[in-house]
Formats: sequence, C-alpha cells, structure tokens
Amino acid sequence: MADWVSSTIHRDLVTALVLARHAEGLTQRDLAQKLGKPQSYVGKVESIERNLSVSEFWFWAGAVGLDPGGLLNQVGGK
Repeated sequence: MADWVSSTIHRDLVTALVLARHAEGLTQRDLAQKLGKPQSYVGKVESIERNLSVSEFWFWAGAVGLDPGGLLNQVGGK
C-alpha cells in the first residue's frame, strides 16, 4: 500500500475537499465537469483510491471555493 493512502494529512485534505463540495451543492458529476474530468476521477480521489498531484489539488480546491494554500496550512498545522 502506498504511504499516501494511510497519511492523516492526505485523508484530512480529501475530507475537507468533500465537505467543501457538499457545501457548494455540487455533485461529483458537477465537480468533474468543472475540472474537465470524468466523474470516476472524482469518486476515486474521494474514496482514497487515487492521489492528487499538486496542480490537481490546486484546481480542485479552487473549484469548490477553497483557498488551496490556506487549506494546506490548516490541515498541515494540526
């Protein structure tokens, strides 16, 4: 198993992204469309089956109304 799968920081980041998606009233399909990706991409990231690159994280956070740098500081500073 890859190290990122069990990483608390990774799981906390994904949880924050999912909560923000819900808060924005977006479905996985809606978010996927905003990102130019298939719905399965969003589903795999949210279920910790797929890791995000830094640029993917940056665009994803922005698409759900989060400041990517602020989110990293918030999760990393726990």
